[in-house]
Amino acid sequence: MYEHDVIVVGAGGAGLRAAVAAHEAGADVAMVSKLHPVRSHTGAAEGGINAALQEGDDWELHAYDTMKGSDYLGDAPAVETLAQDAPEETINLEHWGMPFSREEDGRVSQRPFGGLSYPRTTYAGAETGHHLLHTMYEQVVKRGIQVYDEWYVMNLATTDEPDPNDRECHGVVGYDVQSGKIEGFKANQGVVLATGGPGQAFDHTTNAVSCTGDGHAMAYRAGAPLEDMEFIQFHPTSLPSTGVLISEGVRGEGGILYNNEGERFMFEHGYANNSGELASRDVVARAELTEVNEGRGVEDEYVHLDMRHLGEERIMDRLENILHLAEDFEGVDGLVEPMPVKPGQHYAMGGIEVDENGQTCVSGLYAAGECACVSVHGGNRLGGNALPELIVFGKRAGRHAAGDDLGEPQIRTGYGDDVEDETDADLPVQPGEAGLDTTGGVAADGGITADAEGVLERTVETARERVDRLMNKDDGVQHAEIRAKLQKAMTDNVNVFRTEEGVKKALKAIRECRQEYQDVYVDDPSRTFNTDLQQTIETRNLIDVAESIALGALVRNEFRGAHWRQENQIRDDENWLKHTLISWDEGEPSIFYRPVILEGENKTYEPKERSY
Repeated sequence: MYEHDVIVVGAGGAGLRAAVAAHEAGADVAMVSKLHPVRSHTGAAEGGINAALQEGDDWELHAYDTMKGSDYLGDAPAVETLAQDAPEETINLEHWGMPFSREEDGRVSQRPFGGLSYPRTTYAGAETGHHLLHTMYEQVVKRGIQVYDEWYVMNLATTDEPDPNDRECHGVVGYDVQSGKIEGFKANQGVVLATGGPGQAFDHTTNAVSCTGDGHAMAYRAGAPLEDMEFIQFHPTSLPSTGVLISEGVRGEGGILYNNEGERFMFEHGYANNSGELASRDVVARAELTEVNEGRGVEDEYVHLDMRHLGEERIMDRLENILHLAEDFEGVDGLVEPMPVKPGQHYAMGGIEVDENGQTCVSGLYAAGECACVSVHGGNRLGGNALPELIVFGKRAGRHAAGDDLGEPQIRTGYGDDVEDETDADLPVQPGEAGLDTTGGVAADGGITADAEGVLERTVETARERVDRLMNKDDGVQHAEIRAKLQKAMTDNVNVFRTEEGVKKALKAIRECRQEYQDVYVDDPSRTFNTDLQQTIETRNLIDVAESIALGALVRNEFRGAHWRQENQIRDDENWLKHTLISWDEGEPSIFYRPVILEGENKTYEPKERSY
């Protein structure tokens, strides 16, 4: 067993920032990550960091843009915290050595991004996330923070009081990928989940294969609700063959979208008469697919993104890696021809419900980054707001877990007297594990155990028993078959455009995947570097997370942000100005709602028509 004050699970941007903050607060910190830190998916972020740094810009404008972008589903305390703290944290990164792009006079460069009223996106070429990751990992190494890399965290060690608000998290269980051993990590003060997004629930995604929603699923099964999971961002510009991301920085620098008739459709077809290509991502993604669906797509699949007119010097200075991506994956030279792009699953606005300090309703359990929902992004995230979220809320989660007093949070978590129960969800199948025999089966996960005495030891033993069952089973269904079925159902039915019938089809397919998973087995008999075993466990997590996405998409019968519903083509503020929350109650998901907080520090954000 390993023991530390604070355990940070995941070593991307949010995890690194949380670890540094906890260390600065005096805690003995350790990071446990299934990847080496500089291989984390934060490194794939290309665009930039929104921060009000220049004269003429201010945090209130940033907060307003963020709230408008969220389609008024962001919580004002979180939105304003992001906008207020982003400048200081961005400057702090520069002091740590972040190599930001600069203007000729030496000032840090900032460029326009979609949905912003001011060019406030600070960047490092088109590799901002890569440089961010390395800069912060240097700080972790400098401070001597312990990193257990290539340790896959399987479960949380939590108590099992009937009310999740009374539960406590005492640590995690990790699987050493190199040796195959399973050990406990005791957290004396707190566990911070920073495990990234759930992109592998879809088969066309900009996310890495490591983005399997592990933190979401573990927290969910431990009693922390998942919030607003229906809001999935589909980035407008991914490469058709692979899903590889083409940065919004291309459009921020002046890149133009064309259909197969050579029309600049964002303007000519009236999708965004003022902002054009720099409308918010949900608007641009829907516009592109509408062009394709109405027969104006290139090869009936994608549209063209053209940056040739920017000139070789500007492209090589600010967007060089985009040229390499287009050439390597599509065989296109962006200097002489347009690039093919189409929407791809990119980001989850929802996640583990937390307050401004990163704390869940389970005592000692925190979350930050994409796996968390604070809620900054509401129904739609603005480009350039993910990286400041990592550093702002990663820092707050690390500090609070280490014992710093950050004040009383305004955002509440867990089931309480301020929530509204779901009463009329028409579900096509029973979700969760109801009706399935999971007692002692391969799907058993030990999500919660008994009282605090010996909770970690028992959780470790349960995990070892589960792995033994998986490894000793001779035949059955392989996880890859289940995962492929799950991904296809989500991509086909819970994509940019959604229908009630389609979402119900997805829920039926997810139920079938859950049933088939009861017969899953691991074909690889080795105990070292067994990726088959790890991916089998990840697939269980994907089933839980995909189901929560589809459940949220079914019950929210309105059109808001990235959630488009064919049957409900209006934003219904009277009935749906609230967060969707899904909790795991002894294997059965239950749905409830909490009102959005629109009252900020100096103003109330009144919902308005959202046009660009």
